[in-house]
Amino acid sequence: MGSQRNVDMNAATDKIKVVKAKGVSADQTSGDQSTEKNTNKKTKSKKQSARSKKYVATRSQVDKTKLYDPFAAIEMLKKLSYSKFDGTITADLLVQELGNQVNLTFPHSTGKTVKVAIASDAVIADIEAGKIEFDVLISSPEFIPKLAKHARVLGPKGLMPNPKNGTITKQPEEKKKELEAGQITLKTEKKQPVMHVSIGKVSMDTKDLVENVQALIEALGNKLLKMTLSASMSPGVKVKIN
Repeated sequence: MGSQRNVDMNAATDKIKVVKAKGVSADQTSGDQSTEKNTNKKTKSKKQSARSKKYVATRSQVDKTKLYDPFAAIEMLKKLSYSKFDGTITADLLVQELGNQVNLTFPHSTGKTVKVAIASDAVIADIEAGKIEFDVLISSPEFIPKLAKHARVLGPKGLMPNPKNGTITKQPEEKKKELEAGQITLKTEKKQPVMHVSIGKVSMDTKDLVENVQALIEALGNKLLKMTLSASMSPGVKVKIN
């Protein structure tokens, strides 16, 4: 017993020496551990309380193990949406790989107005002045050298014309009409094979929203792996895509 007690005392002494060598008292070490535990508890508590009571209440109405057909999913979102404004219904998509790009024109308006500009000397002057008032920029091939000077400004905003999405074209006026009619380019995030696409407003007719969802599914085909629909303020509803 005596030898065991000596071993324990020596171990405790060594620990104190190490702590002192680091310039920290044993009491401080104990306090730091206690503070860390309290911080972890607070972090967990914040995460648990991050969701509002309305969200938690509506989430309980969704079967997370079930895949809903598009019609059932839209009908459910209309009931679950609790925003005081006309919420946007968004499709969160998981696709096969990064870099997928698909052009799609929805059969019905999504409620979003797209401002389209065609590259010209006047537009370039506005860009130089920091005045960018468009969502999409289209250019004919001959204007690309002039726009290249502003690639550092346009590129990070996703506004630099690109032949892959058809924004470099010999018929810019025709492309402008298509985009203003609702044509969009679906593309993945830079680092993840996911897409986020607005398909309409909660107030829209269910039939129109369902047809927009179906058009999205058909456009992606076998590239689409999973789809979840949600309103601006609602839980997500998993959608059956096959």
